[in-house]
Amino acid sequence: MNQHCILIGAPLDSGQSNPGCLMGPASYRVAGLTSTLEELGCTVDDRGDVAPRALEAATSPNPVVHHLPETLAWTQALAKAAQEAMAAGFPIFLGGDHSLSLGTVAGVASHAKQQQRPLFVLWLDAHSDFHTPMTTRSGNLHGTPMAYIAGLDEFEAFPPFPEPVPTDRICLFGIRSVDLDERKALRKHGITPVDMRELDERGFVSPLKAFLEQVEAANGLLHVSLDVDFLDPSIAPAVGTTVPGGATFREAHLVMEMLHESGLVSSLDLVELNPFLDERGRTARLMVDLTASLMGRKVFDRVTRSN
Repeated sequence: MNQHCILIGAPLDSGQSNPGCLMGPASYRVAGLTSTLEELGCTVDDRGDVAPRALEAATSPNPVVHHLPETLAWTQALAKAAQEAMAAGFPIFLGGDHSLSLGTVAGVASHAKQQQRPLFVLWLDAHSDFHTPMTTRSGNLHGTPMAYIAGLDEFEAFPPFPEPVPTDRICLFGIRSVDLDERKALRKHGITPVDMRELDERGFVSPLKAFLEQVEAANGLLHVSLDVDFLDPSIAPAVGTTVPGGATFREAHLVMEMLHESGLVSSLDLVELNPFLDERGRTARLMVDLTASLMGRKVFDRVTRSN
């Protein structure tokens, strides 16, 4: 997969309540993302960090929602950057909290619509992020992107999503924390997450292979959104929303290797890295290693690091 990779930083942490995610893009760069990709034969165009649009007044009927103007400004700026990057290569969006996907996937969807190809979304996350601004009880908008992407109501403050992704083209993978309101909404819209219970019983290969076969049959574009909390906290502590029982090192690399072998992935989010919570950069390095697996590096090709 000798791709032309386009790095786009999104230093935002307004979508949640634990400051630090805004340092994520710099941490990926320090952890050697560019050189790692180049070693795999990719060309890299680092376009730096996106700047949000100018803030405009916006309020939500839900009083707990916070930083709505900031989130809207980031959504608009990232949608534009993502659409432009999709036309030029393989964009990798460096977050930043998961509210960045409100914008990145919107831009990817605009490109898919222009290309007249169906968009599929693989959501590698501990959470389903299927709240709307009206159902969130925390007010954290990083818990809303999948509902926006699927075209749910109650996003009146946001730009209309360019082409809502039908729920049968969405795969919520590795889920292990779903609020009651999200559970009701998922059931209503016919989404059954591939949760960790299913992965424990069936393994990682079968459900992921089935989804990838669906993407291939439709000649679709595949956007992958990788949240640090998809991983078990024992190997990836640098996230403010840790949930025990996540993917192991080997399971996570298996997912990435399968994605590489499919040749279907067209864009990637790396989200929720909070370097303030990391241990000597281990989570940032792991996320870079996982990106390398997605781009073709096998685990046995990894360089052994001293402690």
